[in-house]
Amino acid sequence: MFVALLKFSSQKDRAGDFMDGHKAWLKRGFEDGVFLLAGSLPPGAGGGILVHNLDREALEARLAEDPFVAEDVVRPEIIEIAPAMTDPRLDFLATRGG
Repeated sequence: MFVALLKFSSQKDRAGDFMDGHKAWLKRGFEDGVFLLAGSLPPGAGGGILVHNLDREALEARLAEDPFVAEDVVRPEIIEIAPAMTDPRLDFLATRGG
C-alpha cells in the first residue's frame, strides 16, 4: 500500500483552474477501489491519498493522469508501506498487498 502526497508547487494559485478534473480523477480512484482515503495536508500544503491494490508503476501512471500533477499544480511523493500489523477493521490491507 502507499501514501501518495500531492504537495503544492509554486503553481498552487492555478488549482482552481483544474479542480473539477482533479475531483473527477479522485472519484475514479475510489470507484476503481484503489483509493481508500483522500484529504488535505494542513495548512494548505496539498493533499494525501491512501492507496492500495496497485503496484508502484501503476500508481505512478495514475498520478500522472491527475490534472493537478499534469499541470504542475502539485508534485507527487510516494511513500510505500508494507502493513505488518493492523487493527482488525483494516485486516484487508495486510492480506491483499500492494
